[in-house]
Amino acid sequence: MNNENILKIAKESISIEISELENLKNRLDENFLKAVEIINSAKGKLIIVGIGKSAHVGNKIVATLNSTGTPSQFLHASEAIHGDLGVIQKTDVVLCISNSGNSPEIVNLAPFLKDYSSALIAMTGNPNSKLAEFSDIVLNTHVEKEACPIKLAPTSSTTVQMALGDALAVCLMELNDFQQKDFAKFHPGGSLGKNLTAKVEQFLSSQKPLVSEDAEIREIIISISGSTHGITVVTNGEEITGVITDGDLRRMLMSERDLTKLSAKDIMSQNPKSIEKDRLAKEAMSILKEKNIGQLIVTENGKYFGIIDIHRLLDEGIN
Repeated sequence: MNNENILKIAKESISIEISELENLKNRLDENFLKAVEIINSAKGKLIIVGIGKSAHVGNKIVATLNSTGTPSQFLHASEAIHGDLGVIQKTDVVLCISNSGNSPEIVNLAPFLKDYSSALIAMTGNPNSKLAEFSDIVLNTHVEKEACPIKLAPTSSTTVQMALGDALAVCLMELNDFQQKDFAKFHPGGSLGKNLTAKVEQFLSSQKPLVSEDAEIREIIISISGSTHGITVVTNGEEITGVITDGDLRRMLMSERDLTKLSAKDIMSQNPKSIEKDRLAKEAMSILKEKNIGQLIVTENGKYFGIIDIHRLLDEGIN
């Protein structure tokens, strides 16, 4: 099989799944609205039940819901009938995922899921299944064909289940006015969490280069050389008046012959960019990128507090 044929198969697979997603979109009705309403008004959590490939889909939906403000828990169907049914409380809503709706584990479990919860919602590709029969609401995930070439492996069906789960999560987010600040509370770790919550002061350099406006060239060179940032901040008392970079020094040395009369005030760049220490680190990164600079002055109530470096932010995953 050549590369052209491989690409043709891949595109056909994706086309089939797109077609099934279009069918799902056109099939959304009052049952979906009722499911959203029941989940949103539940006094307990949402329990998602599944087995086989539907179990993997269920775990992903649970993860999405938990991270977007809808408390959820996954319950494996085979474990449920061996003691784990105890996790379900009468205030909980159960969403049971099964493509056929007739697998033995699901059929045996469905009556208990209904009895132990406040409502049972079925997500099934067979609206006439035993699962659908026991359920209060049926979300139809029927597909005409799987993307798999032998039409057996769950492909289109699991894609449709996943998309419907995402649709539920997104609608619940909107109903609960779930915002970025809320999302940040559930994602404190990793690059995503840092970009949502990390403050500038967390990434301050341990160095704080500084000279006064009347500092002479030797003092300026020592200050810049004493830090790894190639920059020093110029102040007049507590007021920040400028910055001098190693590039400024090189340009000055190339253009000036008499250095004895020069001071920091003569060679500094005025009105340097700065940011308050309690701002988000991603805001600092935005300024650094926009101005194409490597360092940013950090202030506290407008006074010089330190330096933040673009390389430190990049290393920490701030973008």
